Amino acid sequence: MTLINTFFNWQVLIASLPQLLSGLLITLQIGVVSIICGLIGGLFLAIARLYAPGPAKALIRIYIDIFRSIPLLVLLIVVYYALPFVGIRLSPFLSAVAALSLVSAAYTAEIFRAGIEAIPHGQFEASAALGLSNKDMMVDVILPQAIRIVIPPLTNNCINVMKDTALASVVAMPDLLKQATQAQALQANPTPLIGAAIIYVALLWPMVAIVARLEKHFARGKR
Repeated sequence: MTLINTFFNWQVLIASLPQLLSGLLITLQIGVVSIICGLIGGLFLAIARLYAPGPAKALIRIYIDIFRSIPLLVLLIVVYYALPFVGIRLSPFLSAVAALSLVSAAYTAEIFRAGIEAIPHGQFEASAALGLSNKDMMVDVILPQAIRIVIPPLTNNCINVMKDTALASVVAMPDLLKQATQAQALQANPTPLIGAAIIYVALLWPMVAIVARLEKHFARGKR
């Protein structure tokens, strides 16, 4: 049996393609929902960490440090397999989204915090001089500038979330990797795994290119 027949068997790939595309749809659903939840949660945590009372800041910092430190695979296992013992039972989809969102929010919070702190202090003073409330200052003046700064790292974080969706297979979620593994078993050939890898590259490569272009664009703007 040759290398081509073993890993690049077109007949096997075509036969498993519907199964792989079905898994891709699940992967996209998990990734998009997790990214949105992570962005919303991260923005809230960043603003709260900067402007909340002292005890709340400490709790948020603990949350961020813990969820940036814990391996995602371990968190997935805890959410799906351990929480039922305390009466919380989530579906595989919700378990995957919850774990990914919790971790993504922690990283996103630090990205937003760095972006807000990068805004010159004069912008805050000018907003106060104009009589803007804290809410109006943040929404109309600070966040538009901060978002421009954090777009490249946020996009990079979104790429990481999409890649990490592959771990959802450990909670019996029929994502792309899970479907590829099942197709490999059915076909007795590893070609479906190669097909899944190609799909991941086709999905994420444009996002990687976007990050590179954004970084160059904003670097030119700074100069």
